[in-house]
Amino acid sequence: MDAVVKTLSARVDAHDAGEKTIIRPSREEAEAAVRTLIAYAGDDPDREGLKETPKRVAKAYRELFGGYEEDAGAVLAKVFEDVEVYGDMVLVRDIPFHSHCEHHMVPFHGSAHIAYFPSKGVVGLSKLARVVDVFAKRLQTQETMTQQIADAIDDALRPRGIAILIEAEHMCMSMRGVRKAGASTVTTVFTGVFREEPAEQARFFTQVRLGK
Repeated sequence: MDAVVKTLSARVDAHDAGEKTIIRPSREEAEAAVRTLIAYAGDDPDREGLKETPKRVAKAYRELFGGYEEDAGAVLAKVFEDVEVYGDMVLVRDIPFHSHCEHHMVPFHGSAHIAYFPSKGVVGLSKLARVVDVFAKRLQTQETMTQQIADAIDDALRPRGIAILIEAEHMCMSMRGVRKAGASTVTTVFTGVFREEPAEQARFFTQVRLGK
């Protein structure tokens, strides 16, 4: 009976991923999966140092992938329209983030730089950093994450232009495979003014590099 209750509880804990509803397994099922992976790696999950590891990993996953439980639209919902008089570029640079590659489930980390030209107001500066975390705390590709951040800002603010630049090092390239530590990947998205006016795009790059 307890097993049935646990299964039903797990079925309630679900979220949408695109058009498909993802059913989250129970904590016990997650811990069992970690035990399997430990054994697959070649170690003993019952060894003293590893006995509590499945619990710790299951708990850490809820934090590392907390972005699935957050809505970028809600984060950006509060717009300060009384600042409508300001129409020049707003830039928040050097936003640190950590994410996990969806191909190998190993980390990649770096910095995001976000700029936009307001049209009907501005959003709190900390909200831009939070939006980065919403998408970073999911299984990701850097390319997709860059576009998702731009789309979320566009949906919420309808600015005259958006510029996103993300620089990151991927552990799937540094720790395994070609093992080229220190190599960085750069992705960009430009919309509106930043895409149509090369001078504004150049100004964005200049402002970002001023902090280096």
